[in-house]
Amino acid sequence: MKTVQWIAAVWLVAASMPLPAAQLYQWKDAQGRTVYSDQPPPPSVKGVQQRRFVGSFVESGESYELKQAREKSPVTLYAGSCGAPCDDARRLLQTRGVPFTEIDPSENGEARDALQKLTGRNRVPVLVVGADKIDGFEEGQWHAALDRAHYPKAPAVARKPASAASAPQPAAGAPAKP
Repeated sequence: MKTVQWIAAVWLVAASMPLPAAQLYQWKDAQGRTVYSDQPPPPSVKGVQQRRFVGSFVESGESYELKQAREKSPVTLYAGSCGAPCDDARRLLQTRGVPFTEIDPSENGEARDALQKLTGRNRVPVLVVGADKIDGFEEGQWHAALDRAHYPKAPAVARKPASAASAPQPAAGAPAKP
């Protein structure tokens, strides 16, 4: 009877130990297919994402809904230093938690040519959501395009900017500093 108790005790201890974390690598192969592996890719592969997982949970930091939207309708923002319209465009995407690629046509001749081909002119901002493109910033149109692509309305976890979180708050009744 003692052997059975000893085996049960060993089993309980082993079952309660945390599983070791493993690595998962993600990259695109030469044919453009996404590859997932627990082995590192060849050294020639660029743009490798490395993630840790415990058990069957992959720590990617994004919801399933966001991942599906990103894969089906990637977002590209053509913007530069055009002032308020470009700043508002970036802010909308960041506030909504939409992952996007930003391209500044003023810094790259190929990007300028791609924008010219896409819209017929070289004016920014331009939003591309999958096959949908919107020339110029208009908040309602941008939200509608993101909604059609099934991007979430807000990020899953709202994060405060580091500067706002670390800035001292004025005392109650004290005037705010500009």
